[in-house]
Amino acid sequence: MVSAVFHSPVEAALPDTPARDLKAVPRAAANDAPPAVAPAPLRKPPFDWRGLWLRVLPPLAGLGLLVVLWEIVSVATAGSIPTPRDTWAQAVDVFSDPFYSKGPNDQGVGWNVLSSLQRVALGFGLAALVGIPAGFAIGRFTFLSRMFNPLISLLRPVSPLAWLPIGLLVFKGANPAAIWTIFICSIWPMVINTAVGVQRVPQDYMNVARVLNLSEWKIVTKILFPAVLPYMLTGVRLAVGTAWLVIVAAEMLTGGVGIGFWVWDEWNNLNVKNIIIAIFVIGIVGLLLELALVKLASAFTFEEVRS
Repeated sequence: MVSAVFHSPVEAALPDTPARDLKAVPRAAANDAPPAVAPAPLRKPPFDWRGLWLRVLPPLAGLGLLVVLWEIVSVATAGSIPTPRDTWAQAVDVFSDPFYSKGPNDQGVGWNVLSSLQRVALGFGLAALVGIPAGFAIGRFTFLSRMFNPLISLLRPVSPLAWLPIGLLVFKGANPAAIWTIFICSIWPMVINTAVGVQRVPQDYMNVARVLNLSEWKIVTKILFPAVLPYMLTGVRLAVGTAWLVIVAAEMLTGGVGIGFWVWDEWNNLNVKNIIIAIFVIGIVGLLLELALVKLASAFTFEEVRS
């Protein structure tokens, strides 16, 4: 008797492999599949040295140019303007103890800066409490806009220091007069920018509010405030910069503790080194205030905020 024997395809492909070892043959090998290729490792992108130099080199070049020009002016004035090296040595001495106090008219630079910042904060805060709601009202209602526009156009160009004697006459004190001057110079940017922002809200938004019969409070909080926020923060930035500029001049005239008074007192003592140090301190504090407000504006708006 002849019996027919059938072989599986695997056995036919592997004739020398015993049947009991077929289970040990990998499925990929049995099906003649190509071996799996491992993915190539991700390469870390090279460090952007060119971008780093473009960020670091221009500011360093600008500072170097300032130092060179400063040195030239010092030589040209026969030492009337101190050299950068002498000013740096004086700055190290001044900032070694910035918070000393030897009486009401002899305090460290730290106390003077804090006193000026306190006056700016009070005057600016009062201006924000008055100016931002006034800007919303002027921009929202045509009657108020036509009523206050001539007054704003008349009073805004007046120098802030022109209001200082009025403050001294009304408040009978140098400190409240300086705060009053900061209030006057800070209120106009916030009123104008807020009003412009309200007037530029798309009319479609107001039409939707009218269809939904929204109250005036909901219109302000749900529609106007989000749309006006970028304009309002721009006004805040302009107001803070103006306030920091004005407080120095106001303190020169009123006296007391403050960075402006410190500059004037050092001039009376003919200490030019400290005057130059005060100039740099004023600039650095103003820069920090500007950067802080740029960060604040970037956090609360979807638009790119440029310094």
